[in-house]
Amino acid sequence: MIHVLATMKKTLFLAYGLLCCLTLAAQPDTLKEPQKNHQFSINASHWTRGELRAGGLPNKKGDDLAVFVMSSTMLQFDYQYKGLEFMFAPKHVGIWGSSGSGGIILEEGWFSLRHKNGLFLKLGRQKFAYDDQRIIGSDDWVMVPARHDALKAGWESGKHKLHFLFAYNQNDENVNGGTYYVDGDQPYKLMQTLWYHFDPLPQLGASLLFNNTGMQYVNTKTTDPSLIVDRTLYQQLFGVYIDWHPGPFSIQGSYYRQAGRSEGDLPIRAWMASGEAAWTVNSHMRLNLGYFYMSGDPNFYVPPEGGIGMARKTEVRGFNPIFGSHHKFYGAMDFFYVTTYYGGNTPGLQDAHVGMQWKPIKQLEIDAGYHYLATCVDLNVEGYTRSLGHELESAITWNIVKDVSLQAGYTYMHGTETMSILKRTSDLSKNRLHWGWIMISVTPEFFKFKF
Repeated sequence: MIHVLATMKKTLFLAYGLLCCLTLAAQPDTLKEPQKNHQFSINASHWTRGELRAGGLPNKKGDDLAVFVMSSTMLQFDYQYKGLEFMFAPKHVGIWGSSGSGGIILEEGWFSLRHKNGLFLKLGRQKFAYDDQRIIGSDDWVMVPARHDALKAGWESGKHKLHFLFAYNQNDENVNGGTYYVDGDQPYKLMQTLWYHFDPLPQLGASLLFNNTGMQYVNTKTTDPSLIVDRTLYQQLFGVYIDWHPGPFSIQGSYYRQAGRSEGDLPIRAWMASGEAAWTVNSHMRLNLGYFYMSGDPNFYVPPEGGIGMARKTEVRGFNPIFGSHHKFYGAMDFFYVTTYYGGNTPGLQDAHVGMQWKPIKQLEIDAGYHYLATCVDLNVEGYTRSLGHELESAITWNIVKDVSLQAGYTYMHGTETMSILKRTSDLSKNRLHWGWIMISVTPEFFKFKF
């Protein structure tokens, strides 16, 4: 019995000693293992899109059919270390076979610093996207989406977000000649924006936005360079956006006003309002409807082709979503706020629309929509109504494999005589507008590693 107890005691001591050795052996490795605070990744994005357009725009050559292919290829290099991030994204865009457009551009190039208390700073060429992107957004549909050489700073903590944007543009590093800025990469000379977002409830959010944009005053009454006045005229935009999504429903509403002075040194008094609602029926189907109103210039007049004439303008009443994602909101054909009206004025726009998104299987999505479009002011032409027409949209997306998708769409618009007047197309057959497209997108992540 004594021998057995002695043997057990020795065994316990050996086990305890072995456990201590293993613990001591493992501890140095744990202490020596370096903490991986650095992260580097390279991503790519490529899309090629073929389009067919027929009708809707004036063409003196008599044939308004256009078929072309465009493509975009971008590389994204991203480096992160604790609160520091650096992004560099060169991009090539162009039309197949064209020598006069496209080329390599810098899509993004910025660095950001972020503190653990919520303060952050971001400086360089960057994209902005706020709320539903109607006022400030980045439209990825176009070859060169909106990007800004700007400073972005702010604070984010819990339910609160406060952002400040600042940009100042110049054509060149000129010492002489003042700060006259025209025909640059941006439509504005200066820009300051203050945006505040608050989430009082998990399903409710609200944003306040104030934007001050400085435009270069262009004296169109003279061609004498010595009479060009280097003046900057400022216009303000301010409003509210609300997003409420109880359960399977979502409701968004917005209201904005514009004031200040236009590039032509006229007072601005414009406004817009929108309302959107959606119902996620199940995991396969979503329905939506909405309406928006964007004010227009009164006494709007477009002379017929070959004619002359103009309406005297003493103020700007047409709302201008300068930095918005236009393709997302104003009809897929981009007739409004992408292509301009005669004389630079706008009769405004009303849009009542409904839509459906259906996913019969995980890899496939089908979208369909209808728009009724109308102006907000009467044309200064007898016998014409505010109605612009009806637009039917359809699109299909097939996720072939991971990072590869195929999309196709077709849009038809039945325009009115008012639409014909606005676009200066005398042939009513051109009011039957067709647009079809097919696009393939590839977005691989080449690698991402920490060290």
